[in-house]
Amino acid sequence: MSANDSQRTDDEIVNLLSQWLMRSLGNDELRKRIQGIGTAELAPGQRTAVDELVVALGNAFPGERGELEMIVREAVESLAYGE
Repeated sequence: MSANDSQRTDDEIVNLLSQWLMRSLGNDELRKRIQGIGTAELAPGQRTAVDELVVALGNAFPGERGELEMIVREAVESLAYGE
């Protein structure tokens, strides 16, 4: 169950991704918070994009951003378009 039941799962995750892009969240914190929200309520394409991001975050070094920025932006796009 998500931490904020009044907000849709995709909106919650987009909010977290925005915080990461603004450097308010680190890689591990983003990964843990996305896992805490879960992806079960997302559309299949959204779930795939977010799951790929979670794997990339788990493989990233602390503070690493390079390729992650592209993956985060792709996940935001997928969530925004409801794919």
